Amino acid sequence: MEIVVNARHCDVSDRFRSHVEEKLARLEKHDHRIIRMQVEVEKERNPRQQDRSVRVELTAFTKGPVVRAEACAADKMAALDLALDKMASQMRRAADRRRVHHGRHTPVSVGQALAGSASVPTQAAATEDVVLEHQVGPIAVLGDGPLVVREKSHPATPMTLDQALYEMELVGHDFYLYVDKESERPAVVYRRKGYDYGVISLDLVG
Repeated sequence: MEIVVNARHCDVSDRFRSHVEEKLARLEKHDHRIIRMQVEVEKERNPRQQDRSVRVELTAFTKGPVVRAEACAADKMAALDLALDKMASQMRRAADRRRVHHGRHTPVSVGQALAGSASVPTQAAATEDVVLEHQVGPIAVLGDGPLVVREKSHPATPMTLDQALYEMELVGHDFYLYVDKESERPAVVYRRKGYDYGVISLDLVG
């Protein structure tokens, strides 16, 4: 397993690099397909963030989906341990979900999941209050509240609901956006509780 350590706004010692290699080697018991681990260490310059001054992000490139976890702490060692615990937990959950999938909790298809869903209102009720509109970049914003936009674009390969659930567990998120292989529509699968999941799909109208 190749390990790459990068740092921003801080230095990493040879001792820390050796500590990283020793710690990350333990992940192979959860996923023996790891090819490369990328470790990003970033120092927060804001003095008010002393208890969360260091952020460590781990990215595991495997023969399957990418696994990612991050954590913040007062120092590099603590942040590394927290991120490592998160990644190990995600790998364990993904393995547990694979085992559950083969039992009685097998997820239903997107069509079945959506069949009993209640309709969602598509338009908010009009109000009599006058709301001012202003521009934030290319976006028209109503009201005077702040808006922060972080735009990301990812290549998408159509996949099954089962694969989307698996990849959601690996990145440690509570939702996962994908293109459904069966319906060829954009869809989002999200975690409700335990092994209970929900699916939201889009119907394109002309």
